[in-house]
Amino acid sequence: MSDFEFLTEKEFERAIQNGVTLVDFDAPWCAPCRAQEPILDEVQKTYADRALVAKLNVDKNFEIAMKLGIQSIPTLIVFKEGAEVTRFIGLQQAKTLARVLSRVVD
Repeated sequence: MSDFEFLTEKEFERAIQNGVTLVDFDAPWCAPCRAQEPILDEVQKTYADRALVAKLNVDKNFEIAMKLGIQSIPTLIVFKEGAEVTRFIGLQQAKTLARVLSRVVD
């Protein structure tokens, strides 16, 4: 996956304000999160020019995770212009994510 990881709340807030952003909330110790990475690589390649695909380590950004009610990981949230469009909990397939992104970016 791209190495684009939000390191601060300010970076996160700034990134989700414009356009479409798919954020993977994860942690290094989470096995399903690691399984999600190659799937997100595929999605990123398809939508690179239309959406940002990024990750947020919930251990390093506990405040953001709590504010958004993240209780399980991986959780993937699609934002458009700062608003949450949809949320997935657990490992997701590329076609599921692509279906949502196709609808949101157009």
